[in-house]
Order: sequence, then structure tokens, then C-alpha cells
Amino acid sequence: MIKLFARMDKALYNAEKFTRDDIRAVDAKFEAQKIAFAPLTFQAIRAMIDLNILRTIESAGDKGITRAALAEKTGVSEYGVGVLCEMALGMNVIKLTKDSLSDGSADDGKTEKFIIGKIGWMLLEDDLTKANFDFTNDICYMGAYDLGESIRTEKPAGLKYFGTKWATIYEALSSLPDKAKRSWFAFDHFYSDIAFPEALPIVFGDKPQHLVDIGGNTAKWAVACCAYDKDVRVTIVDLPGQTAVAEKNAVSAGFAERIAVHPCNVLDETTSLPASPDAVWMSQFLDCFSLPQITAILTKVYKAAKPDTKVYVLEPLWDKQRFEASSYSLQATSLYFTCMANGTSKMYRFRELVDAIERAGFALEREHHNLGSNSYSLLMFRKKA
Repeated sequence: MIKLFARMDKALYNAEKFTRDDIRAVDAKFEAQKIAFAPLTFQAIRAMIDLNILRTIESAGDKGITRAALAEKTGVSEYGVGVLCEMALGMNVIKLTKDSLSDGSADDGKTEKFIIGKIGWMLLEDDLTKANFDFTNDICYMGAYDLGESIRTEKPAGLKYFGTKWATIYEALSSLPDKAKRSWFAFDHFYSDIAFPEALPIVFGDKPQHLVDIGGNTAKWAVACCAYDKDVRVTIVDLPGQTAVAEKNAVSAGFAERIAVHPCNVLDETTSLPASPDAVWMSQFLDCFSLPQITAILTKVYKAAKPDTKVYVLEPLWDKQRFEASSYSLQATSLYFTCMANGTSKMYRFRELVDAIERAGFALEREHHNLGSNSYSLLMFRKKA
């Protein structure tokens, strides 16, 4: 029944679409033009948002607003309003009121009235879209030009737009410009935080006393754990710059006595992890590494783990999404990893991630899919018997 429904509703993710090429040639040509002009159309919408044009159109409601009125309200020239709104019409971001064309006098565009379209509303009001848009603009846009070089060299060639002293973006996080930093963390937390309420009762079903949070970033998960369970102790493992931030946030949340930090580069063979935890947690962490690196990290986890340590991995897997838009967003996010983050990782499919973890000596024991509105997967592993 679900499979049949997926065929009927194009919004739902359905892997069968990758086997079909039934688009009409005329429609394929139009889709190709969207790709050809994508950098310009993206920047057109960014300008409409930054210049307050799109929000002003939304505020006009169903009555709509003319080009001249838009220019007056926003302080943008009629020329500027005109070229941006004409492109937005072509993108279906905005629409015209029905009376705009009723007498044919709107052919010159002066009397037509703009209203917000459904796509425009999503750009302004949908949290997923806003997080993706700001992240693309503030983190990825300039660096994406060097995607080809990144593919050839397996290095994040686009990272140089933020500076040349870092090998990966993770080392640069604490030094990014404030706007870029806000967009990066908003993107990162939007995708993972939404699944936390559903993940907490699963993780704490076995009442872990000590949980190691690898890649704990700003301590959001650690704080959520301490708020959920009054006895748990959490150790955050991350790079030194991030553990300093996590430590401050733990103090601010009132959990300084139960949240410790363990500064560590998990890829450094000379480092080790806290020993014998009851649970290990990695939330949207492993997608920051290549498959061989994932196996190496889990090998390090294996050495620190007890036989009954539960290893939890929370990841958005692009082939386990409910909606096609989510799957598409994850496929696009892989390109960020290529040109900006590290040059070698991506958003993974279910099977390739599980295989990389199991090569380190673990076995998948439980899997929970479609957690949160972003369809996260929570995978639980233990040492193989």
C-alpha cells in the first residue's frame, strides 16, 4: 500500500524514479535551463530577500502590490524591482493577481500586482528551506565554483574563501565570520535537533550511566540528556575549539558537574576515547568522514567499548527519507562535504554506512527510521559476539 501511494504522490521518496526517464523532451529542456541559470536565479532570490522585496510582497496579501509601490516601500529602483520580480515570476516564486491581466493593460508590467506564491512562502517561512538557503549562501556558494578541483584532489578546494590555514571546515568553525558561523550551526542543529525528542527515550531505555558524545559540538545533545535523565554523566569528545564552546554551554545550562569534555581529534592515531562507557552517541557526525575513516573511528570506539556498550548513530540517510525533497537536500549536502568540508565524505545510504561500521567489529542490532520531521535514522550497534 505504501509503495502504491509512493507511485501516486510525487512528493514521496521512491527509488523507482531513478530507473525511469519518462519526462517529455520539452519539459526536459526547461529543466535543463533551470540548471543553466541556477546561480543567477539563486542570487535573484537572495537579493529579493535581502532588499526586503519578497517580504513586502508577502505583506501585501491577496490584494497584491505594483512595481511602483514596491519600489517606494523598499527604496529599490523600479528597474531593480522589475528584473527581480520578472525572474521570480518565471520561477513561480511570486504570482500575479487575477485582475492584473483582466484588461490587457498590464502588458508593460506597470499595473500588474504581485502576490506571494507557495514557493515564495516556503522561502520565507519554511524552516528547512531557510536553513538550506542560508547555509548554501553563507557557507557554500563561493566555494562551489571549485567543486571540480575538489573532486580531482579529494580536498575541500572551496574552503580557501574562508582562509588557507585549515585542512577541513571543522577546524575553522570557531574562526568563521559570525554570519557564516550562525548559518552553519543553524543548518547542523536544524537537521539533528528535531530528532532528539524521539531519540532520547530510545537511548535511555537502558538507563546508561555514562554516555560519550563524539562530535558533541555545542553540547546540545549533552544538555538534552542531562535534562532528560537526572543521573547520567556525559563526556563530549570533539576538537579543542569546539569543546571549549561546549564547556561554556554546559555551565550556562547548569550541568557543569555532569558534562565533561575530552578534547580529541578522533582521526589522530595517538589519541584515545574515554574507556568503558555505557553508551556512545554520534549525531550527524559520521557523515563528516569518508567510509575508510568511519571504519577507523569505529575501530577506536571498539577499543574503548565494553562488550555491552551500545553505540548509537543518528544520521539522515538519503535512501531512507519519506519525502523526495529531503532526499534531494541530502544529495546536495554531499557536495558541501566535497567542496567545503573535507573533500571525501558525503551523506550516506543506509547500507554503505552500516557496512563501514560493521567492518570495525560491530553488529547492527536495532534500527529506527523516520525520527523527527526530517526522517532521521537511529542505528544501534554492539560488539559482535
